[in-house]
Amino acid sequence: MADAVPVVVGIDFGTLSGRAVVVRTTDGAELGQAVHEYRHAVLTTALPDGTPLPPDWALQVPSDYVDVLRHAVPRALEAAGVDPADVVGVGTDFTACTMVPTLRDGTPLCELDGLAGRPHAYVKLWKHHAAQGQADRINRLAHERGEPWIARYGGLISSEWEFAKALQILEEDPDTYTRVERWVEAADWIVWQLTGEYVRNACSAGYKGILQDGAYPSPEFLGTLHPGFADFVTTRLEQPIGTLGTAAGRLSEAAAAWTGLPAGIVVAVGNVDAHVTAAACDALRAGQMVAITGTSTCHVVNGDEPLQVPGMCGVVDGGIVAGRWGYEAGQSGVGDIFGHFVERFVPADYTEAAAARGVSAHEYLTELASVQHPGQHGLIALDWHSGNRSVLVDHELSAVMVGETLATRPEDVYRALIEATAFGTRTIIETFRNAGVPITELVVAGGLLKNSMIMQIYSDVTRMPLSVIESDQGPALGSAIHAAVAAGVYPDVPSAATLMGRRKPAVYVPDEAAAEVYDALFAEYTTLHDYFGRGANDVMHRLRHIARTGAQR
Repeated sequence: MADAVPVVVGIDFGTLSGRAVVVRTTDGAELGQAVHEYRHAVLTTALPDGTPLPPDWALQVPSDYVDVLRHAVPRALEAAGVDPADVVGVGTDFTACTMVPTLRDGTPLCELDGLAGRPHAYVKLWKHHAAQGQADRINRLAHERGEPWIARYGGLISSEWEFAKALQILEEDPDTYTRVERWVEAADWIVWQLTGEYVRNACSAGYKGILQDGAYPSPEFLGTLHPGFADFVTTRLEQPIGTLGTAAGRLSEAAAAWTGLPAGIVVAVGNVDAHVTAAACDALRAGQMVAITGTSTCHVVNGDEPLQVPGMCGVVDGGIVAGRWGYEAGQSGVGDIFGHFVERFVPADYTEAAAARGVSAHEYLTELASVQHPGQHGLIALDWHSGNRSVLVDHELSAVMVGETLATRPEDVYRALIEATAFGTRTIIETFRNAGVPITELVVAGGLLKNSMIMQIYSDVTRMPLSVIESDQGPALGSAIHAAVAAGVYPDVPSAATLMGRRKPAVYVPDEAAAEVYDALFAEYTTLHDYFGRGANDVMHRLRHIARTGAQR
């Protein structure tokens, strides 16, 4: 009997659910998959016990992540029809920056007696933006002191990242902060649960943890922010760093019981959902920008040298693949923006018409909007409903719609919002190019691929052909590729990506007539972008302050 073909499992932990995919190592074929929705979803208004949350908070419950291991992995194995004994490795990825405060053994603080009603004891999801004030202070101090690492992040640290979120706990709930013995990226926490070994992945540490050239911000810098923060790195953050595509450890007996997988198989070092998708697209060469679209969009691209790109999320040696400098940028709201509009502002007659047609409201609005010519609706929008990640790095910014009249229809606004997110992506691409980082190909992955109108608009706005991933589960496939390398099936990630990753080149190409109109609209977008985002009019920050003041009365 011929030897069985080895398979691997990739597990992608998203914003609302986790998904497991069983993948054949020889060619990347996805043999079976399963999705498990998080029971608690995202906590934005209250904790599970009813404790209210302030604005801009986004928390999660870590037991929901373990439930993915208990439910999605066994179901994916069953769907694949493979013998679990043929599985040689597991790889995982996570949204980032998503932080878990734990004890020294990895126990989440929210699971401790007396802390279930303390918001700061819970997971801070990537889109928790309530630490903007702390991020602002980190940025100001870094520039005042001339800290060399700030240039590696385009000059600005985000409120979404590790240090700002931790400083928020110290300043707002010092009692809970004293209980934090480990400040753990969820990407590493889930690997810890699988193996019993805590290894910090190089991707999260570099992009979200300000680890550059082997060092974090100094105790002197941190102590200047707050005296109690001086030892943050040494007492709560520092941990051995694992190279992407290597083994973090072996599957424990407990995790084997959860998943139905054999104990002792390799578990790869954790990774970030966006960065791992580059391998799934076989887009690891310099200049191939991958845009992972979903609730937000993350843009990742490899380069041959570290250059300063204003407002980038970071440039990290080996942050995407060993041997190259990985760049990251992103938009903190994309699919979330479309969903917000449909859920809150689409009138009943539209939803009823969609139901009568047997389509979703999104599909119905797309049908109506797709017959429009660029610029026909007379609108221009800023896509800052969840702040701006790149290139302004300011989550106090908010959205704008210009040009609305009494004749404006829902499909007009829907299309204008889509175009706004495309303008945001073009802003990122042009910023990279202006900084000397070549962008030679735009590869799109993620849920928005299903909407061909969105993809065509992106191609027209950016004036670039769009290549697309040939998988509905890009991050999970990317994690599986890393698992295959960690298990020794392939010598390195590029070799594995060549055979297991896949994309279709130039599926969408720009229409010149549409692109000319979008050039004019992009100029208007840029005017608004700079006016509201670069200090000419600080009204968005003032409105935030007024709103917070009113909420506290």
